[in-house]
Amino acid sequence: MTARSAELRAYGMLALVMLFWSGNAIVGRAVRGDVLPFTLAFVRWFGAFLLLAPFALRHVAADREVLLRHWRPVLILGLVGVSAFNAFLYSGLRYTTATNGLLLQAAIPALVLVIDALAFRVRAPAWQIAGVGLSILGVGIVLFPDFASVLRLHFGRGDALVLAAVVAWAIYTSLLRLRPDVHPLSFLAVTFAIGVAAMLPLAMFEWRHAPAIDWRPEIVGAFLYVALFPSLAAYFLFNAAVGMIGAAKAGQSITLMPVFGALLAAALLGEPLGPRHFVGMALILCGIGVSVFLARKPG
Repeated sequence: MTARSAELRAYGMLALVMLFWSGNAIVGRAVRGDVLPFTLAFVRWFGAFLLLAPFALRHVAADREVLLRHWRPVLILGLVGVSAFNAFLYSGLRYTTATNGLLLQAAIPALVLVIDALAFRVRAPAWQIAGVGLSILGVGIVLFPDFASVLRLHFGRGDALVLAAVVAWAIYTSLLRLRPDVHPLSFLAVTFAIGVAAMLPLAMFEWRHAPAIDWRPEIVGAFLYVALFPSLAAYFLFNAAVGMIGAAKAGQSITLMPVFGALLAAALLGEPLGPRHFVGMALILCGIGVSVFLARKPG
């Protein structure tokens, strides 16, 4: 496989990741009245770990010494990318709108560039900065029909929680370069286990003050979805893509989420798509295209 074909394959993987994560945001918002955020995060990662364990435990045993030798970065990645990100995101979705959430998550690519520069002295080339800027402009066009809608934005408690999730994910993306050289399933299993352990006491606190979950089919379906697609499948693909093309370019793919969010809202919720949506989507794709076709080597 050539370097160019590998990079295109990585972007295809990231497109699937963003589709799964867009669905995760819709599910998290949809069940906010039935499932508390820490409980949803705990069930998500416990379910993902159970699905993964039969395939991963033999790899964990084989990689045990390496994992123990590099326990600090593994623990940090598990706490930041699995526990903190999801706890903040699900908590924020209880109090903020989808528009605000999408806008804040669109800041991730720029934050990854900043963290790369501060923590690892990685300077992004001008074309990469231009690509990120073009994609963020496209996000703005998708989210805001006019300037007056920008002025009507309200930043509240939920937005602050989503912003904390955004910072956590940008840190996770940048720090993925520190993960040990172990089998991908080993890394996923251990970080998922860290997420389960971190979310359990928070979920137990919620169980003391919340009514029992109504296990109707749509709630069970929501649990199955968040455990399988945005967790097990998406994290495996995202981690692999970061290894193939680097944190900055993988982080830019986050700007695809408003594209998939708008398409899913139109398909599932009947929300209309107008010309500005297609213009914004085109700019987002052009920004990513700048990173793909002007790249000289993986960053």
